[in-house]
Amino acid sequence: MNEEYDVIVLGTGLTECILSGIMSVKGKKVLHMDRNSYYGAESASITPLEELYKRFKLPGKPPESLGKGRDWNVDLIPKFLMANGQLVSILLLAQVTRYLEFKVVEGSFVYKGGKVYKVPCTETEALSSNLMGLLEKRRFKGFLQFIAHFDECNPKTKQDVDPIKTTMRDLYKKFGLSREVQEFTGHALALYRTDEYLDRSCIETINKIKLYTESLARYGKSPYLYPLYGLGELPQGFARLSAIYGGTYMLNKPIEEIVVENGKVVGVRSEGELARCKQLICDPSYFMDGVEKTGQVIRAICILSHPINNTGNVESCQIIIPQEQLNRKHDIYICMISFAHCVAAKGKYVAIVSTTVETSKPEEEIQVPLKLLEPIEQKFISISDLYKPTDMGTDSKIFISRSYDATTHFETTCDDIKSIYKRMMGVDLDFADMERTRLDIVGDV
Repeated sequence: MNEEYDVIVLGTGLTECILSGIMSVKGKKVLHMDRNSYYGAESASITPLEELYKRFKLPGKPPESLGKGRDWNVDLIPKFLMANGQLVSILLLAQVTRYLEFKVVEGSFVYKGGKVYKVPCTETEALSSNLMGLLEKRRFKGFLQFIAHFDECNPKTKQDVDPIKTTMRDLYKKFGLSREVQEFTGHALALYRTDEYLDRSCIETINKIKLYTESLARYGKSPYLYPLYGLGELPQGFARLSAIYGGTYMLNKPIEEIVVENGKVVGVRSEGELARCKQLICDPSYFMDGVEKTGQVIRAICILSHPINNTGNVESCQIIIPQEQLNRKHDIYICMISFAHCVAAKGKYVAIVSTTVETSKPEEEIQVPLKLLEPIEQKFISISDLYKPTDMGTDSKIFISRSYDATTHFETTCDDIKSIYKRMMGVDLDFADMERTRLDIVGDV
């Protein structure tokens, strides 16, 4: 291991594996290490079920009613992929999809007044939704038509809206949308976690709603995709990509020290050997001196023998509980997948509740969503600290990823990947350029 590398990557979370794959495709000499014996790190899928019991220190073994342990692949962090989103673009361009198979998530729902409703995101659904009265339906239909046709380069589509100067609050007012309609639009379509977006430029929200509706248009049932056998397949796919282009992987490798000289990383010491590098990528757990805590996330993994009530008996779905529904500052999310995705035994479902912690009693904050899931056969609760880098890597050349937030999609993760890439390379991550580079390398081979 006493070699010099362009980049050393510590941790096999999705962020790290994608960056490892990209750097390898770009021709960098990459060494990728993880202290764990499995891929995924914090974002792993745990199998068999007995291992999940051990991880959460539950006494005894899983009951026979839960089926065979090897039939389970349970995500520690629940996420879906937006069908037209950034991660799908990366998967397609890198051709990692050759290792993966996806299913469309069957429904997207929002919680209001103690009930679960389908998210209306087309003009037809807007007119038939029970979320709104007749006048609100017509206004919302007009709003969706405006979003669908909006083009920054075509003044005729703007309807006197300045996309930069007009706030989202102003845009809602222009279409006469009630506070309740604004709530599910901002949180269930644009997927904001808080209401801070209301006073920012409306173009940001317009683009987020377009992403949602365009993703929905790809497959029809919902805008979300999920990989068979769990999210742990994603980092492994990018690990294979890195290996194809010369990346070296070492699992179960203890990391003794990140060696820094004169304020700049020079390598990583493991089992007495020093691997030298010019740049280093890692998750927060490997370099706590370069991060700060920004909060906590509570997640409850729940095993069910039934679909969630009032969702039409779908085998997978997302439910968003907007913050105001429970007098909170952050939304609560429920992701449900099932045996249909090869992550559970036959007839079983996995629903994961997640939200940003706001009080000293996190479990009490998720009682309402847990009641939506009853009866629950088994429950696994985790509370994780959230970190963001304080060291941007400009001088140290240590580039630290952010912790995975409570959202149920990978868009924020992709934003972090692009941020790290730009800080490392000095240019924006151009997916098309990545494809050209990949083709050039393939051609040379």
